[in-house]
Amino acid sequence: MKLDIVKYNIRALSPDHAVFHLVIEAADETDARRQVSEKHLFLTSIAQRGMSIASMLPLGGRTDRPALSLVLFSQELLALLKAGLGIVESLEALVEKEASPARSRVLTRLLDGLRDGKRLSVVLSEQPGIFPPLYLGVVRAAEGTSDLPRSLQRYIDYQLRIDAVRSKVVSAAIYPAILIGVGSAVSFFLMAYVVPRFAEVYKGAGRELPWMSALLLGWGEFVSRYASWLFILAGIAGAGLMVLWRHFKARGGWTFLLSQLPGVGERVRVYELSRLYLTLGMLLEGGIALIPAMDTIGEVVSPTVRKRLLQAKNVIQSGVPLSEAFFSQQLTTSISLRMLAVGERSGDMGAMLTQSAEFYDGEITRWIDRFMRSFEPMLMTAIGLVVGIIVVLLYMPIFDLAGSF
Repeated sequence: MKLDIVKYNIRALSPDHAVFHLVIEAADETDARRQVSEKHLFLTSIAQRGMSIASMLPLGGRTDRPALSLVLFSQELLALLKAGLGIVESLEALVEKEASPARSRVLTRLLDGLRDGKRLSVVLSEQPGIFPPLYLGVVRAAEGTSDLPRSLQRYIDYQLRIDAVRSKVVSAAIYPAILIGVGSAVSFFLMAYVVPRFAEVYKGAGRELPWMSALLLGWGEFVSRYASWLFILAGIAGAGLMVLWRHFKARGGWTFLLSQLPGVGERVRVYELSRLYLTLGMLLEGGIALIPAMDTIGEVVSPTVRKRLLQAKNVIQSGVPLSEAFFSQQLTTSISLRMLAVGERSGDMGAMLTQSAEFYDGEITRWIDRFMRSFEPMLMTAIGLVVGIIVVLLYMPIFDLAGSF
């Protein structure tokens, strides 16, 4: 059967962060992603030619999600393999039970490739938008050791630990975000609706208002009069922030922004080192050599760490031990440096990297708990003060008038 060829507009990054705009002819989007991956480029946006500009939004800002959850897929595949089924039989079972058409298509492609005699890592690499290089590295190493279940279990444990730390950070940020949102909404309501009503009442009082109250009432009248313009300016500011965010995202996103804050930057660095050590340890324990493992983990670290990791790799290739190379590129702390040295002496660097990551994860969790216990009361106090000052300034003329009788 002849396949329809579709042209895709591609925007991609090279390993040295140069931006490329390409037009690729492919059977479908998966085929286009595969061709980009074969060119050793990192895909940032993809759209069929003739589609709307909105479809060319960066992948990080789009609402669509991968058709397949890697953790769920790995867990189901691991359970079937442990039950004694072969890889082809396991995928057949997954295809039969799958109700989602999108996930079924992904699994069917894998199954067809295996039936054609291809290795699992090869058929996974044909869908780079779903199976990242890190996952391919784990599976490729498992094919070398003929122990796919153990490698899948190792990847599942790795991803669950990464998700646990990430969810801890997100959960800690949700409550302050709600407080800030509610406090801002209440303050805007007071300034745009309540304050102008009080201003109308005080106009007929014939008395001079306290200067702070007069300032507040004047600002409230301004907000009420130009509310529509203020909303437009807020929209423009939001668009500007989105453009600025895209700039910062190329440099690491939230990681880069938080790293610039005093007192927080060091904790962000510890978080980045935790991800680096955990990922590198998993690959080394899975049987992947050090240099290929360092090449593989570039996608899971920030651009800053990726650059330092590349420099450390060059130093290691010249014969310098891992601990010294990481220390020279500021990829260690005093504790992890000692642990890496122990790993080099014992010959079990993978396990030592994993232990270092566990130590960092515990440190991050404890710091988040301490920070939130002090930050949340301070934030609530600040919001209460803002709202309280607005209310007191509104009623101050009434107190002044009552005192004159």
